[in-house]
Amino acid sequence: MASSQSSLFSMAGDSYSKYEIRRRNPNSTAAALLVIDMQRHFASIAGPILPALRSTVALCREAGIPVLFTRHRHRSPADYAMLGEWWSGDLILDGTPAAELLPDIGRDPGDRVVEKSTYSAFAGTGLEEALRGMGVEEVIVTGVMTNLCCETSAREAFVRGFRVFFSTDATATSNKDLHEATLKNMAYGFAYLVDCKRLEAALAPKI
Repeated sequence: MASSQSSLFSMAGDSYSKYEIRRRNPNSTAAALLVIDMQRHFASIAGPILPALRSTVALCREAGIPVLFTRHRHRSPADYAMLGEWWSGDLILDGTPAAELLPDIGRDPGDRVVEKSTYSAFAGTGLEEALRGMGVEEVIVTGVMTNLCCETSAREAFVRGFRVFFSTDATATSNKDLHEATLKNMAYGFAYLVDCKRLEAALAPKI
């Protein structure tokens, strides 16, 4: 199943490329990489993008870009909010194996892990304040799910005044249609699209 999903996403491109009328490279001195919810709960979805995600993390580290991870979890019904209605029976409960971050996603012991209980990485987490304190003006969004937590976090970053870069090959969701729908929305109104190849060229040391 993982290989078929990977091939689906590798075919993506034609449907959203017409909306890519804006191109820009990240500024390594002002950017941060957000790795959204790469947890065991999403292992089947996240599996196909692990190579691209690890490459993206490595490229950012080499360029001196800080890397932050998010972890979605619910501690009690008090923090379920609308997700309790929408995903009843499929919530990620804190303290369970599903809530753990996947191994081998490029995380270092000193990396910040932002804990959240809704789609947005910014809502009630202190992420914006942390990024401002680090002098960050741009975010590169990776992880899962493309159309839920990744898209919501990217939109929030945009409206909070951050320049947004959104990965096409280090994000994933349950199917190609949802993945590409988000990429269209991002390119049209919220984010510059990037992939590993583009990031490698953009972040390469200038001689």
